[in-house]
Amino acid sequence: MTMVETRTCDYTGEEIEPGTGTMFVKTDGTILHFVDSKAEKNYFMGRESRDLEWTEAGQANKGENE
Repeated sequence: MTMVETRTCDYTGEEIEPGTGTMFVKTDGTILHFVDSKAEKNYFMGRESRDLEWTEAGQANKGENE
């Protein structure tokens, strides 16, 4: 019996439960994993994850600025 591999969202840094999330393959072969459509849409709109407080990068950035 093998364990199912969990993935990490490339935008938010959250763990993605097996069987959920979205995988996007760019034309250059880069694979991006997204936890939900909110993360996917923000990525394609060009928003930086470190500027959004609901992402792990944004929470870390907020802690540095206080």
